[in-house]
Amino acid sequence: MKRNNWLHDVLPTDFQAIIELAQTLWQRHPIPVQLFLVMCFNAIIAPAVYAASGEDFTRKAVWGLSLLGLVIIALSIYLLVVIFQPERF
Repeated sequence: MKRNNWLHDVLPTDFQAIIELAQTLWQRHPIPVQLFLVMCFNAIIAPAVYAASGEDFTRKAVWGLSLLGLVIIALSIYLLVVIFQPERF
């Protein structure tokens, strides 16, 4: 039985081609790529929040709190940019 190695056929092998693929995906579909990056960052933050809270919160609640924290940080940065550079908006 032959192994289905479709992922190896689809993805480029060298690092430069991977960077170019990421740039084209970012230009064509920026919102899904940004959501993917936020969820990856949340996957890093959520275990730390879960460890800090102990057994008081469920895993879903920790994911929600981590995502809420990321949204608050993003809005804070956006509002600071709007306050200090209002002519851009």
